[in-house]
Amino acid sequence: MDKLIITAALTGAEVTREQQPALPITPDEIAEAAAECARAGASIVHVHGRLADGSSTQDKEVYRQIIEKTRERCDVIVQVSTGGAVGMTPQERLAPVTLKPEMATLSMGTVNFGGDVFMNHPADMEVFAAAMQEHGVKPEFEIFDSGMLTTTLRWLKKGIVQGPLHFDFVLGIPGGMAGTPEALMYLRSQLPAGSSWTVAGIGAAQLPLGALAIVLGGHVRVGFEDNVYFRKGELARSNAQLVERMALIAQQLDRPVATPDEARAMLGISKR
Repeated sequence: MDKLIITAALTGAEVTREQQPALPITPDEIAEAAAECARAGASIVHVHGRLADGSSTQDKEVYRQIIEKTRERCDVIVQVSTGGAVGMTPQERLAPVTLKPEMATLSMGTVNFGGDVFMNHPADMEVFAAAMQEHGVKPEFEIFDSGMLTTTLRWLKKGIVQGPLHFDFVLGIPGGMAGTPEALMYLRSQLPAGSSWTVAGIGAAQLPLGALAIVLGGHVRVGFEDNVYFRKGELARSNAQLVERMALIAQQLDRPVATPDEARAMLGISKR
């Protein structure tokens, strides 16, 4: 079984300081949180840009600062979001990819997102995929329901993307697939040969689905984007606290945690 890749989703687009006082917002805060998570065992950090007032942004200069400040502090893989926030244009969302980060997320379909709709037109998705290929960026295919995985398999068959592919199963979003073991097991059963996968359980699903992924040979995403609590009613002190817990579970299950360079080798990423 491969070593465990832990991704820390540090900020997201929706979480506020009112909900989680320890939420990192500025580039310096995000970079420091990334370094803390790297020390705790994360080999990837998934980042969203924020403005000084806490609002979401896909401004590539904000992302440039996040990437540069993170690289000054640690060697973790920086994975930028192309999801942005609900209501952003595809052009806004794609801007950080032009910075040539090591990884970026690629959402594979439209999904109801709580009371909103997260739009991903098929033509826009193909533009995103082409831009990632042009800039040498490793895509992580974001799967919110089973139809999105089917779409990715169709792309693979048509040659729009080439394997091996890396997926992130985002489970528990209101409007997407449930954050249950059954949902995870079904998606895992449909993966193309040679694929790797991560699970991002939302809210209370983060811990049990992460533990299940460790046992099944998958990888794990934790962090404030998906869950602000350490346990019911107790806010997490930091993103790193959530990483530490997952690393400890992996240790107890005799599954070593991957370093950033080991994760790069596993995912086929050339270090920059």
